[in-house]
Amino acid sequence: MAVTSFVVAGCTHTGAGALEKLGVELSTRGLKKPLIVTDKGVLRAGLVGKVQEVLKSAGIAYEVFDETVANPTDKNVDACRKLYEKTRCDCLVAVGGGSSIDCAKGCAVVAGGKKSINEFEGFGLLERPMPFFVAIPTTAGTGSETTLFAVITTTKEAQARKMVIGDPRMVPNVGIIDPLLMMSLPPHITAATGMDAMTHAVEGYLSKLAYEYPEAFCKESISIIAEYLPRAVGNGQDLEAREKMAYAQTMAGMGFSNVGVGVVHGMAHPLSAFYNIAHGDANAVLLPYGLEYNKIVRMDKIAVIADLIGLKTCGLSILQAADAAVAGIQELNSLMGIPRTISELAKQRKIKVNKKDIPALAKDAMKDLSMSFNPRVPTLQEIEALYELAWE
Repeated sequence: MAVTSFVVAGCTHTGAGALEKLGVELSTRGLKKPLIVTDKGVLRAGLVGKVQEVLKSAGIAYEVFDETVANPTDKNVDACRKLYEKTRCDCLVAVGGGSSIDCAKGCAVVAGGKKSINEFEGFGLLERPMPFFVAIPTTAGTGSETTLFAVITTTKEAQARKMVIGDPRMVPNVGIIDPLLMMSLPPHITAATGMDAMTHAVEGYLSKLAYEYPEAFCKESISIIAEYLPRAVGNGQDLEAREKMAYAQTMAGMGFSNVGVGVVHGMAHPLSAFYNIAHGDANAVLLPYGLEYNKIVRMDKIAVIADLIGLKTCGLSILQAADAAVAGIQELNSLMGIPRTISELAKQRKIKVNKKDIPALAKDAMKDLSMSFNPRVPTLQEIEALYELAWE
């Protein structure tokens, strides 16, 4: 058997009140001035203020970059780097969803250098260690607090495109996952980010590189999300559900970060780049279609997913159990108000999409790093057909 490597965050604090660990994590390392990377929505929600209070109590100064946009761009990263260097910060604290954490990761990659983030697309291209990095997620979705990837939208081309940047050195030094920071998330964001975590867990489990450690984390994450995500969507003040989802997203991150994702992410990234569709929304809608596509090569594992999400499979064949899993994921989406198709999602979110873009979307999807981990090797024609199927 080949040697495997399993990379996770240096330290992960999880649970109600975990935010209080931030001060000691910085002060014991002699760090004196973090740049807080966030977005205006998180700032307005008062969550950055809670981080600032912890830093003030520890006697630590800080600067704030709050210009992160959904699906962060190379311009975002460049603006963040300029502020980091201008204010002579010595570390980064990302506060928010995957966008803020990815923007901060991008800043950490280019800080102190002369290259643009566009020059780091791919895997293992970092030229120096990143500054000390703390990730504090405010959604239970991306798992970015423990992953070695960032996704940045490049604006250097005629059509915006998402770049996947990966390196073992991109894993945050510290992850702080405090469910108290997630209590105010509205239901539709809770649902979309939760199904983003589900997609990470499912695709990590099905990855052609999957092995024992990631599989264990991904399977447990699938089970927890199926049980607790509907509760978190139905009652955002359910602290147990929020805490369970916090654990699930991090476990999914630990899993997929080490083995990659697949066709769902590969197709979701262009949808976000073309139309600014939220990544969690795109993954959630596409997940049942991706499962159906991969069923021919991962039937046994997809059948296991049926059990993990609580379906009764006794007496069913492997094919029947796999079919039940696909239907069960779709039913979970429907339970939480997630549309079945891209066109329904666009209508719900008031986003303009164009079916004529499918050939261009498919071409970008085929270039996505995620596709290289998918257990079934896709063709351009198959990806176009999947977009057609998921469209309406």
